Amino acid sequence: MGMLLDGVWHDVPRDTKSTGGAFVRPESAFRASVSADGHSGFKAEAGRYHLYIARACPWAHRTVILRAMKGLEAALPMSIVDSYFGPHGWEFTGENGATRDAANDCRYLYQVYLLAKPDYSGRVTVPVLWDTRRRTIVNNESSELLRMLNSEFDALATRNVPDLYPGELRAEIDTLNARVYRDVNNGVYRAGFATAQDKYEEAVTQLFAALDWLEERLAARRWLCGERLTEADLRLFTTLVRFDAVYYSHFKCNIRRLIDFPNLWRHTCEAYALPGVAQTVDIDAIKAHYYCSMPTLNPTRIVPKGPILDFTVPRRGA
Repeated sequence: MGMLLDGVWHDVPRDTKSTGGAFVRPESAFRASVSADGHSGFKAEAGRYHLYIARACPWAHRTVILRAMKGLEAALPMSIVDSYFGPHGWEFTGENGATRDAANDCRYLYQVYLLAKPDYSGRVTVPVLWDTRRRTIVNNESSELLRMLNSEFDALATRNVPDLYPGELRAEIDTLNARVYRDVNNGVYRAGFATAQDKYEEAVTQLFAALDWLEERLAARRWLCGERLTEADLRLFTTLVRFDAVYYSHFKCNIRRLIDFPNLWRHTCEAYALPGVAQTVDIDAIKAHYYCSMPTLNPTRIVPKGPILDFTVPRRGA
């Protein structure tokens, strides 16, 4: 998958030997914050920041969804990397076919990381929030970027979205997020990238136990915290919308499909129907990335034609 070591790109595979075959996700490296009033050192201002994303990436997808829901497209320009993760990592493309990013004229995302920290060591991931004024990466942790977009960019939004992290629900949201991250969002990767049978079985068992728990929870709720949409729903959605197309087969998460869970399927379809969300889902790009960029899992790089998915039918399977 490649990484930077002391500022030099190396096309090296992911290491699971040191963990006994388990996949362990590294921590994000850039953790500063944008604030509405600038007290954090980075003030929310139209056009100042640039968002780097991949259509295929569920972590980046969180930020793209909220950017679209709040109408921040003009205030927060965006560059898109190609679905294929090649020998040099994420390479820039664009909806107009551009091969360099608009903010820094870079061909590869790792070059943006080097502009921020020339001796950077670590994985080069999306999403990334870049400050065009201070010429540095502000943050590359999707959960924190989601919170910033939720509250700190409100003055720049052209659409009103109710607070997705309200004070009275924060403890409940945090509890939900912790399990969903461990067992679902990251759980599919723990299953898919495991190189030992016991580590795979542990991850996939925890994954489906969590899906059963969520299915039961949604039996009496429209959203995870009741009748109100929260960030917990968006964080879950970006994994579920990829589940049947990728994780079920490619990552061996094949005990059941998403569509076999009526309440989770309904939840996914209702999230998909939210204003602006459907336009952020690109199943072709998702499949192209996973099936073509991971030769250890799919050496032929053949992309399957199916499954046929219709997220506009919320009651199917009920």
